[in-house]
Amino acid sequence: MTDEDFSQVSMLSLFQAELETQSQALTSGLLALERDPIAADALDACMRAAHSLKGAARIIDLMPAVKVANAMEDCLVAAQRGHLRVRREHIDALLQGSDLLKLIASGSSSESANSEVETFLAKFEEMSLPEAKPGPQDSAADFATPDHPQEQLATTSSANPLVGAVPQADGSIGSDRMVRVTADSLNRLLGLAGESLMEARRLRPFADGLLRLKRLQSDLASAFDNLHAVLPPVSNDAAVVEALAEAQRKLRLSQAFLAERLDELDSVDRKATDLANRLYDETLASRMRPFEDGVRHYARTIRDLGRTLGKRVRLEIVGGSTGIDRDILEQLDAPLGHLLRNAVDHGLEPPEERLAMGKPEEGLIRLEARHNAGLLQIAVVDDGRGIELSKLRETVVARQLATRESADTLSETELLAFLFLPGFSMKAGLTDVSGRGVGLDAVQAMTKQVRGVASVSSEFGHGTRFQLQLPLTLSVLRTLLVDVDGEPYAFPLAAISKTLKLQRTEINVLQGRPHFRLNDRQIGLVTAREVLDRGEPGSEPDELSVVIVDAGRGDAYGLIVDRFFGERELVIRPLDPRFAKIKDISAAALMEDGSPVLIFDVDDLIRSVEKLASSSGFRALRRAAGSPEPSRRKRVLVIDDSLTVRELQRKMLGNYGYEVQVAVDGMDGWNAVRSGPFDLVLTDIDMPRMDGIELVSLIRKDAHLKNTPIMIVSYKDREEDRARGLDAGADYYLTKSSFQDEALIHAVVDMIGEAAE
Repeated sequence: MTDEDFSQVSMLSLFQAELETQSQALTSGLLALERDPIAADALDACMRAAHSLKGAARIIDLMPAVKVANAMEDCLVAAQRGHLRVRREHIDALLQGSDLLKLIASGSSSESANSEVETFLAKFEEMSLPEAKPGPQDSAADFATPDHPQEQLATTSSANPLVGAVPQADGSIGSDRMVRVTADSLNRLLGLAGESLMEARRLRPFADGLLRLKRLQSDLASAFDNLHAVLPPVSNDAAVVEALAEAQRKLRLSQAFLAERLDELDSVDRKATDLANRLYDETLASRMRPFEDGVRHYARTIRDLGRTLGKRVRLEIVGGSTGIDRDILEQLDAPLGHLLRNAVDHGLEPPEERLAMGKPEEGLIRLEARHNAGLLQIAVVDDGRGIELSKLRETVVARQLATRESADTLSETELLAFLFLPGFSMKAGLTDVSGRGVGLDAVQAMTKQVRGVASVSSEFGHGTRFQLQLPLTLSVLRTLLVDVDGEPYAFPLAAISKTLKLQRTEINVLQGRPHFRLNDRQIGLVTAREVLDRGEPGSEPDELSVVIVDAGRGDAYGLIVDRFFGERELVIRPLDPRFAKIKDISAAALMEDGSPVLIFDVDDLIRSVEKLASSSGFRALRRAAGSPEPSRRKRVLVIDDSLTVRELQRKMLGNYGYEVQVAVDGMDGWNAVRSGPFDLVLTDIDMPRMDGIELVSLIRKDAHLKNTPIMIVSYKDREEDRARGLDAGADYYLTKSSFQDEALIHAVVDMIGEAAE
């Protein structure tokens, strides 16, 4: 950075940059002092941070900040010299001082800032600190303060890359240089680096083709030698002998020339691939930030929240140096905040309860980050009471998300999945911290947005663990490449539970649908060809290639593909927005040879699988399992935005023999009802994008659909709600709060008869 570039950065901006770094050091040190009030290293780090901030504020003539930093420094120096013992009220005041410095630096009105400063200084006087102030001869100013303002700023800000670019006394520039690059520019640069990597990898298939040509030339040379051996003597025909010798000579020359070019190409391939890899790695590294950079502030947040709730809490960050894409790190802020607040409020017990259970009074929350198998693993772990499954089961029933009979059959994984539902909370009352039924659904949404997976596990009495499995970067995706009907498709690795080879003899048909057993679980099967509407394969191999994806709630599906190509790292290319949303597809990429590949949208794919799993598909699989083609079953379309309600109704109707298709909201239901004939439409009222009343009205106005029987199943049980639904055109109105299995089935039978014709 030149002097001219540096001059473009205001002194206040430099102070703000230094404040960011020093306040982090100050907060970390103060939290350490709260656990050990006489920790010399922590005291020294805090005092140096306060002293540096005082000097930097004085340079830019920010006097309110100078007063605050000076009071903080006096307090810390007194503690260093044993004139006072740091207590919790000192920690609170010093943390308040750090916040006040940020307020002053933000440019708040001088009147407001001065008022805050006076209040802050008065608090220090009330804590009887005057006698602890150092004398003139041993002031904290013992730290040498250079005469040159810029030298002072550079000295106190060495840890800050922005300030580290200050020109030194000899006119040189520090090693940490500030470069202004927009996030969009960095994203484009990473995309180009990824493309260069893909282009470099294209040299290897080309070199392999030339190797094949070399082998063909060798075969041709051998053929010439054999021809020469079997020809009759032609010694009297000099022209023939010369022509044959010339052909062999030119063939040998072409072989030598090709061998030289292959050696050169091999060298170019290695160098180009190495250069492209280094370019990509360096570009990717420029986007990466240490995990701790984005989460260090949570230590203060957790400490203050614990104080508010009367709990002692310590946050431990594990894997703080783990590199994370800055975009992912930014998107993690809100979800991690939700998880950490839940851990303090829901997870950790009050101190007296912890002591009674033989636990330390101070609760521990670990925030972990690590790379594993090319993915980023983030975990929030607490040592609190854990999740009581019986209470969770009762909450599910009380909130009418499942019947008592269904709830009793849910596994631990299925039960814990309810925690991620929108509006779900196990707390009866509302607080400013949690209990409002928001948070975990936002965690789930963010995780899916970046093509990751969220899960939870718990041991009652010992704690809870929330796990996020995320890609390392949003620009490059690790995938499993598969073949479907001669076309390549890619599954994000994070969305795959398992891949395997399955014998057709292992397929069973349960309730008309193909399954196979894996680790004591029944996994539903569907062919990727059927999901993508690509028809059935020409041949039926005995060994099937299966990709298992987890649908949540303990359910999983096996997608049969034609073959596996193996793992690939793909540079993601967003689809042109003019295409709108393409069913089952999220993005595209280019392979090494330049051919395009489509990347599956696994959530969308699972919805398509669930619809197909409830229909009359899998004819080839049924034949392979020795099951006859079923007779025509009556079709029911279930439309509900609640995943649990939707699945409950689907399973109930499916168990009674009906063929069930599901839709996730009113708009999805409107598209589905027009895609094929249904004997009954069963819909909720309150749904996003299009509510049930509007859907019923549209069906009744459509000339082809107007005679379709419609049943409304809703939580709304007032008479006016019932009248509104029936007036819109529904044939039957049933409330979710009152129906049991038999009530719903009886209503369906009354409307359309038994399942099979």
